[in-house]
Amino acid sequence: MEIMKNLRLGASILILSILLVTNSLEVEAKTCKPSGHLKGKKPPPGQCNTGNDSECCVQGKLYTTYDCSPTVTINTKAVLTLNSFEKGRDGGGPSECDSKYHSDTKPIVAVSTGWYHKGSRCLKNITISGNGRKVNATVVDECDSTIGCDAEHDYQPPCPNNIVDGSKAVWEALGVRRDDWGELDITWTDA
Repeated sequence: MEIMKNLRLGASILILSILLVTNSLEVEAKTCKPSGHLKGKKPPPGQCNTGNDSECCVQGKLYTTYDCSPTVTINTKAVLTLNSFEKGRDGGGPSECDSKYHSDTKPIVAVSTGWYHKGSRCLKNITISGNGRKVNATVVDECDSTIGCDAEHDYQPPCPNNIVDGSKAVWEALGVRRDDWGELDITWTDA
């Protein structure tokens, strides 16, 4: 009788464990789906800064928006892009985290909206791996995946949901040849 109780208890614990693991895998497997679209507006003459190969919004074009980003892991896949955080450059207004402009000689980044997570990563470091090297960079801004094509965003489209937008110092620390700056597949994690 005691053996049967122990077997039932063991079986119950095993089933519960399987359900918990399955549920956690299901949560991890959920993907970040688009949250909507934004119709592009033509920028006023001279209002879209195309520095660092930045793209200007196109009148009537539909741009995908995201409220989320892929799950952060110890090797989160992303695309590194080039951005300037200095006043008057392609980054637009001051950084979201501290309302300041920053020197491009410092390893700093903006991350897509889901990873920015309402500022929870502000002024914290992330470790970026790419081109066979690593660099720690400070998150100072959001690469907005929900809105764009307006003056605040320098008339650029919404950011994709998997972007780490890095300063020149980030690209230099990763040892990427200047001719190859623009987009680079990377991984990153919280430092």
